[in-house]
Amino acid sequence: MKPILAIVGRPNVGKSTLFNRIAGGKKAIVYDEPGVTRDRNYADVMWDDCPFTLIDTGGFEPVSKDRIFVQMREQCQLAMEEADVVLLVLDGKEGFTPSDKEIGNILRRLNKPVFYIVNKIDGPHKEEKVFEFYGLGVDNLFSISAEHGYGVNDLMDEVIGSFPKAVEEEGDEDATKVAMLGRPNVGKSSLVNRILGYRRVLVDDVPGTTRDSIDTRFEREGKRYTLIDTAGIRRKSRISLRLEKYSIVEALRTIDRCDVALLLLDPKEGVTDQDARIGGFIHEKGKGCIIVVNKWDTIEKDSQTLTQFEKEIREDLKYLSYAPILFISALTGQRVKKVLDTIDQVAAEAKKRISTSPLNRALEGWVKKSQPPTFRTRQVKMNYITQVSVAPPTFIIYTNFPEGIHFSYERYLLNQMRETFGFEGVPIRLQFRKKRKG
Repeated sequence: MKPILAIVGRPNVGKSTLFNRIAGGKKAIVYDEPGVTRDRNYADVMWDDCPFTLIDTGGFEPVSKDRIFVQMREQCQLAMEEADVVLLVLDGKEGFTPSDKEIGNILRRLNKPVFYIVNKIDGPHKEEKVFEFYGLGVDNLFSISAEHGYGVNDLMDEVIGSFPKAVEEEGDEDATKVAMLGRPNVGKSSLVNRILGYRRVLVDDVPGTTRDSIDTRFEREGKRYTLIDTAGIRRKSRISLRLEKYSIVEALRTIDRCDVALLLLDPKEGVTDQDARIGGFIHEKGKGCIIVVNKWDTIEKDSQTLTQFEKEIREDLKYLSYAPILFISALTGQRVKKVLDTIDQVAAEAKKRISTSPLNRALEGWVKKSQPPTFRTRQVKMNYITQVSVAPPTFIIYTNFPEGIHFSYERYLLNQMRETFGFEGVPIRLQFRKKRKG
């Protein structure tokens, strides 16, 4: 499992700039106004061949009573609890403040590696501004300029060295790993119990009953599965229990581990922002996905209810248009067997390979049906297609102008690929490269 690195600190000290510097791109909003980053931002990062998940937080302002800052402080507290290593960013221009001291006191109680970073130090000539921050009572301070990159490489060398050792998965390589994902109280644990046929995990109507990710292995008709019931953060504090709706990092960890993700929805609430966010992570990480509408027995229905609800889901989760939607009741067992059958189908689709000959015959037909638009008055040609990997299925198309492929034509090709070869329940990755010479 990837280590998690959280960046915390007061508003406007340069957390988002450091996030972008480490992540290698403009993935967080950067604007010179306190409180711009009001929600946590996440990125999967590779630094010197070391993969980890980076979290940018809203500002931690311990003395502020303003509602937005209180919410940001709570989310920051969650990030600190979830992380394996924490970076506290301090403002070298503004100097040492009482808030910095209070944050430092909180971090010393965490019992995990914390790096104290004085930002906005543009070079050796500014190093004297660091000394006052020894008032935090720590032995080691790192001086950096997130904007210019000064000192960041040395910092990251130390950070990577402090990451916990990776834990290997235990002997279930041939098992299909299924993640139960969704907001609190949508019935994740109930569905696990219904699938297993006994009460393997605690079921309760109180959100956040499950305090850890719980793996359950079982067999069905000769096939092996691992169910991962995830309900949030490990070792939760009181603040975490109050704010479990913000807890998403444990979901990120689980998505990394799974083959197929079940995104559970509550039909009374529809698709919430949190559901959409989790669905986005499933898609971005290339995992198979099944949308499961639980508690369908609690809804008053007519002949149009299911069709209308499915239409609303498709509208709210457009990027998961390939994911099958199942309407079930974990309580009564209604259509729960269909969940396992669909898991088998999606897992198989994720590992499916299409040989080169039928791929290129199909590509020829797709292009004949709809030619790609011209690029700078030149005709774009689709020369050759090949599948390079599975889970997710990934294809490369060689063309004379990769930069000339408009997203609308790429979407056309993806739709044609699904119509011809299936891949229900899994995202397809399509890459365009310059035609090979010779």
